[in-house]
Amino acid sequence: QVQLVESGGGLVQAGDSLRLSCTASGRTPSTYPMGWFRQAPGKERDIVAAVNWSGGMTYYPDSMEGRVTISRDNAKNTVYLRIDSLKPEDTAVYYCAAVPSGSDYYYTLASEYNYWGQGTRVTVSS
Repeated sequence: QVQLVESGGGLVQAGDSLRLSCTASGRTPSTYPMGWFRQAPGKERDIVAAVNWSGGMTYYPDSMEGRVTISRDNAKNTVYLRIDSLKPEDTAVYYCAAVPSGSDYYYTLASEYNYWGQGTRVTVSS
């Protein structure tokens, strides 16, 4: 099995920056794009960022307003998410996801991923 474990969440203040981490372990596939999603109570799980295996291709939705950066360190089987200028609206549980892929591309839909972490909660105070 593949396990994804997120870390780095917590209570932060509006305007701060935060870096989340997600580490994969177990029987990791040879190549796997990864993504970050978030879900607030009563809301849909939405894409935050995505990155291909080699790290050179990234995706950020307009809804993130250019405030996020995704990166990865494959030697550590870890993907990172940096969020700048945090807003109360960023409050959510953040999930990382992975999917084996034979091509070095990224995916932006939750339905395209088959491995998920349990999430790390981010609470942004006013």
